[in-house]
Amino acid sequence: MNAVAPLADNDRGGLLAQIRAARVYEVAHVSALEPAPLLGERLGRPVLLKREDQQPVFSFKLRGAYNRMVQLDAAQRARGVVAASAGNHAQGVALAAAKLGIRATIVMPVTAPQVKVDAVRRFGGAMVDVVLAGDSYSDAQAAAARLQAQRGAVFVHPFDDPAVIAGQGTVALEILRQHTGPLEAVFVPVGGGGLLAGVAACIKALRPEVQVIGVQAADSDAMARSLETGERVQLPEVGLFADGTAVKQVGALTFALCRQHADAMLRVDADAICAAIRDIYQDTRSVAEPSGALALAGLKQYVAAHGGGTGALVAIVSGANMNFDRLRFVAERAEVGEQREAVFAVTIPEERGSFRRFCAALGRHDITEFNYRIGDARSAHIFVGVRIASREEREALAAAFRAQAFDVLDLTDDELAKLHLRHMIGGRSPLAQDERLYRFEFPERPGALTDFLGQLHPDWNISLFHYRNHGADHGRILVGIQVPAAEQPLFRRFLATLGYPHVDESAHPAYRLLLRE
Repeated sequence: MNAVAPLADNDRGGLLAQIRAARVYEVAHVSALEPAPLLGERLGRPVLLKREDQQPVFSFKLRGAYNRMVQLDAAQRARGVVAASAGNHAQGVALAAAKLGIRATIVMPVTAPQVKVDAVRRFGGAMVDVVLAGDSYSDAQAAAARLQAQRGAVFVHPFDDPAVIAGQGTVALEILRQHTGPLEAVFVPVGGGGLLAGVAACIKALRPEVQVIGVQAADSDAMARSLETGERVQLPEVGLFADGTAVKQVGALTFALCRQHADAMLRVDADAICAAIRDIYQDTRSVAEPSGALALAGLKQYVAAHGGGTGALVAIVSGANMNFDRLRFVAERAEVGEQREAVFAVTIPEERGSFRRFCAALGRHDITEFNYRIGDARSAHIFVGVRIASREEREALAAAFRAQAFDVLDLTDDELAKLHLRHMIGGRSPLAQDERLYRFEFPERPGALTDFLGQLHPDWNISLFHYRNHGADHGRILVGIQVPAAEQPLFRRFLATLGYPHVDESAHPAYRLLLRE
């Protein structure tokens, strides 16, 4: 990156002095720098997690917010403060307002997770008013600027302020004190750039050989684009999965500091973020929010691209304000993000024996999802998810399907299929005459679904099939089987010998409404 001229009192040395003098420990604590042994063993490198998710507001943001507000004079405190935030900065401002006795109005985008909105009100109590406006941080910032002008209050910027940057930079001081051995790189999540600016300036002043690498969501990459073009770029839209870093334009000061001191920027997608959330959970039993896992997702991408090296790698886990209802999406996409799930659409002929050949091609693979609805008298289209260990295994599985003369469409990297189409297979079918609907349960273990499929009687046609691995002790499937009325007694005897608990759902009102002709 091209260097810029020193920033007056906010150059590397001046900023380092401000970082050392920052008054963050009146509300924050020195967060742990913990090894991630499971991930480190898998990557073949020492991996350390800087646990800012363990702060009182569950993110690093209270450092900068408090350091800014504690420096206000009596007249400024009397006028109150205004802030804009997607959630974590808001909680820091709220906590500081309550501790310092300063009235605060905090504008949050309407897309902010409810867990963060509720937390702001809880931390701030009677000292804080919350206003919801706009779809992103930038929209909320514009609304906050109008309120600030109307009231003459002090605006507490979430990132583009020397005192805020200095407060965030204390994270780097702690890392360097906690790990004095070989340190190759520190990975930092980036939205507006306050944390990266403070961390990079501090580390480059004290240990310039250590790389400082920023990480952004691919759909909210304002800093990466700005550094690539040499000037601040404003994004027309930002993705909201990693809502804590969804910023349309980075700050002027943070841009200049990152341009001076940051070594590189990485972009990661939602699947990689989900995989990193799972990695953090497996090593810590804590659930990071998407922005909180950005740095680790970037660390993993870095290791994949740069073999060798023995120095430790540090990822800042910046927050844990996760909306509970996102966990299903995270769990589902983590497998794909780690390349541990392959997703296929397989077309087989609608004839006796083809389904068994399909099962044989699957072998003993652990199936994550299986969807089928009869719709064509000549062929059947099956959507199947399979747990894999590598891309090579995914390719081998596709080859096994093709060896059976089945048409195969690999949807593993298809966003539409992963996000929507996998949930939309079904509907009414004129070919599903004499259909009976049954729920089955079986012990969940590798190969169990394939065993079940192999025991289904070949004389009755399967017209509907849905299975999804929920991580429970028992697998649950829904099966439509075409059984003429005259064969019902024989079918009931077959069910008795099958050995799986089952329930006849043929009269279920939702089934009759949505799936029956």
